[in-house]
Amino acid sequence: MDLKEIWELLSAVVTTLGLPFAIFVYVADRRKAREVEEEEVNELLAAAYTDFLKLALDNPDLRLRSPDSTRGLTEEQQDRMRAMFEILTSLFERAYLLTYEDGLTGKKLRRWLSWEDFMREWVRRDDYRESLPSLLPGEDPDFAAHIRRLAAEEERAQSSAPEHRGSVG
Repeated sequence: MDLKEIWELLSAVVTTLGLPFAIFVYVADRRKAREVEEEEVNELLAAAYTDFLKLALDNPDLRLRSPDSTRGLTEEQQDRMRAMFEILTSLFERAYLLTYEDGLTGKKLRRWLSWEDFMREWVRRDDYRESLPSLLPGEDPDFAAHIRRLAAEEERAQSSAPEHRGSVG
């Protein structure tokens, strides 16, 4: 075997093994980069929700951390409550647009289900659920349909529960 044949053999080996390996490394690297990006988005959304919860705690008179509606609010309190609900709805829409897609599995599904749990927690409140018609115009239609569906499911579950909660006055 002369030097030219050795080089041709080595070239064939590199092409046969090296190219598929390089493609595999590239795909794995892109997948990892995508996972890191998705995790960063999730962290930013989680931080925004934490900020919202801090805002809720800074407004204890609105009783936003109570599972029950807050009734008998002054006009100023109603304005603050509406603003809080607008912030929350905007955050939920962002989470929907950035993390939801059909056919989710694995980590993506777990992340999304966490957001859906937050949404369900809030639509159980009569005052938030009753505000949805005025909060959703202009929002993404798929998100609006999704949160309306969750609200309807939670309302049905509440009305069929043996101990239906009343509203806080």
